[in-house]
Amino acid sequence: MAEKKVKTKSSAPRKRRKLAGKSIGLTAAELLTTASPNAIDELQQAIDGDGGRVLAKYREPFGGQWLVLAALPIDLVEPTPYQRNLSDTHMRKLEGVIAKLGRFLDPIIVIRKVSATSATRYWTPNGNHRLSAMKTLGAKCIIGIVIPETSAAYQILALNTEKAHNLRERSLEVIRIYKGLLEEDSSRSEKGFAFYLEESALVTLGLCYERNGKFAGGAYHPILRRLEEFSNDSLRISLKKHESRADKVFDLDTHVTAVVTKLKERGLISPYLRNFVISRINPLRWIQGDLPSLDVVLKTMTERAQKFNTEKIKQQDLANTAGSPDSAE
Repeated sequence: MAEKKVKTKSSAPRKRRKLAGKSIGLTAAELLTTASPNAIDELQQAIDGDGGRVLAKYREPFGGQWLVLAALPIDLVEPTPYQRNLSDTHMRKLEGVIAKLGRFLDPIIVIRKVSATSATRYWTPNGNHRLSAMKTLGAKCIIGIVIPETSAAYQILALNTEKAHNLRERSLEVIRIYKGLLEEDSSRSEKGFAFYLEESALVTLGLCYERNGKFAGGAYHPILRRLEEFSNDSLRISLKKHESRADKVFDLDTHVTAVVTKLKERGLISPYLRNFVISRINPLRWIQGDLPSLDVVLKTMTERAQKFNTEKIKQQDLANTAGSPDSAE
């Protein structure tokens, strides 16, 4: 019998994507060739009234949308309430580099959105670390690219890809966006905001992580991702459904945790104990064709977890378990 050939990774560099067949957008000379619209002029007046100063008005080169480059009083700028948490390490590094160079060269992205409950006049959906570093260093103002459309705050988060999110960060960011959208337009269908929310499962997991930052979401994400879809119902109605599912996932995890504890008490050791238990009680492993609803699956898994016989499990049964380790992500 011929030996099975083992595939090896090629050392050749990965081919880059082909360039677009034709150029699009504006030339450098076209960025200032037309008069700015009224919305941009009104934005300039608002910035001046806030104590800022407009440095330039121009059209961005790809889509031709109008933007304002401005110096803004730093005390009036805050991060959007729905983006990921600050990385203390990254912020401290920025502080050191800016202080050493004596220069701030990378403008933040800003929208003007007056808050009725605070002095905040501007939100930054992309620039939180730079803003925090400049505030810590004592800067009086900060340079920002101001976008006139407030709805762009959600869209811009999709461009913020310099750091790969882990599941917790992605989920918390999504639920914060969800609640921000809820305040602005709760009657619009959830499916209409799918671009901003990435996947429906992250909304449910975001609610779980809000309740417990160390929740083992990675163990349940494959199931939720397979069965949850964005709804045609309004955001407000859809959120209640996500909250109900989050409650059921938490209830399931309580029973799974009890099984894991019993396995550990029997001396069974593995970083994948939770994944092992979930794989044993997951009915999706055997279902072909049409899938049941998530509510049915969670109910079945909870019942199986309650009846789980830990006495039949042996150490060798854990050998083939895969997935995220049974720990906080």
